[in-house]
Amino acid sequence: MAIDRILSFIEKETNGKCYTSFKFCYDGVIVPSIAYEDKVGDKINLKEYGETDHSPNMRDLSKRAKQIEKDIPLFAFFLDGSRRTYKIDDIEYQKKVFPIIAGQIGVGCCRRVSPSKFSKIALEHNLVLSLPDYAHADGYKPELFFNSLADKINQTSTLSKYRLKISKILPYDSKRLQDGETFENKGIAKIQDEMVECEKKIVAQLTAKNLLSFSSYLIKDGSLQYKPMKTCDFKEISKIRNNYRWVIGISKQFNPELLKDKNDKSNAYVIANLKLYHRTPAVMYEPGEQFGDVKFAVWYVRIRDAKYTETPFSGVLKMEKMLMTGSESEHGLETDEIDTITANIINERNPVCYGNDNRWANHLYPVYLTEKYIKSQYISDLHFLNLF
Repeated sequence: MAIDRILSFIEKETNGKCYTSFKFCYDGVIVPSIAYEDKVGDKINLKEYGETDHSPNMRDLSKRAKQIEKDIPLFAFFLDGSRRTYKIDDIEYQKKVFPIIAGQIGVGCCRRVSPSKFSKIALEHNLVLSLPDYAHADGYKPELFFNSLADKINQTSTLSKYRLKISKILPYDSKRLQDGETFENKGIAKIQDEMVECEKKIVAQLTAKNLLSFSSYLIKDGSLQYKPMKTCDFKEISKIRNNYRWVIGISKQFNPELLKDKNDKSNAYVIANLKLYHRTPAVMYEPGEQFGDVKFAVWYVRIRDAKYTETPFSGVLKMEKMLMTGSESEHGLETDEIDTITANIINERNPVCYGNDNRWANHLYPVYLTEKYIKSQYISDLHFLNLF
């Protein structure tokens, strides 16, 4: 059996020409940059408070965290999503050459069973391909075409031998590029979007089972600021708002320069100078038309002493909660609610994964465990690349 069986099959079925390019994992390519979880162009402005108390002072939550140490933790569920992407080959259509991108998507949720025990409650591990939409050039029912192509690929001996399957083929726009954009980035973005959809699906499943409540919150690793729609689909907005009522987004890597003061100047020094177990005031944030009228309360908390960390922003978490009611959208969250949520987050700081992850200062251990479990389900990079 030829090692490029799947590529040969794609070449034949889509009338393309493969170039037998070097295969590699993008995540293994070392690039000296920080992958911020904030969206490009976001600004979190201090002009409007996201909580009922409008004091500009930092709030010390050390006593509150100590008071609830022995209480049942507020957070019972921990959600993380991960994806690993690969350059599989280059393929020619209409005298233009495009990359074939493949990916492994892992999304999982763990549940706290006892203080020292966690169990898996949901797991998605999907293999996907991202092809240029030129692969189906006539444009007639492209979704049916790519679904059919995935089914045919799954019948090849290469995949059936290992009992694996491609869950989806995700076509990317191959007709135009914006300034600074690449087709590789377009393919990777499609895989990232599919991972986000898996995350939303798991949250919806937990909500449908009534597992989330005011006493049983979920921590989602990363921002809550999804783009739920390409058009003005308010049914989708309503569904997401309902599902995320008891969900807190925690960002380990955020761009501190996006926090602006009332004069639109950088307020990053406020985050850098946060004292241990102190939080910033919550600010109101509205991401834009793609989220309808949904607003967020956003604040920052320091869970590690700066003198033990590598940078001024290590040990600080960015926290988000979607505002649900009209009153919340107008006045923000109750300050006491934010304090309770933040105090519980502070109590999640231990144990520490120091030495096992260079992001240790910003990690919450249950999220770290969930991430490790998801990545343990991945096929090795060498095995995955050799499928093609």
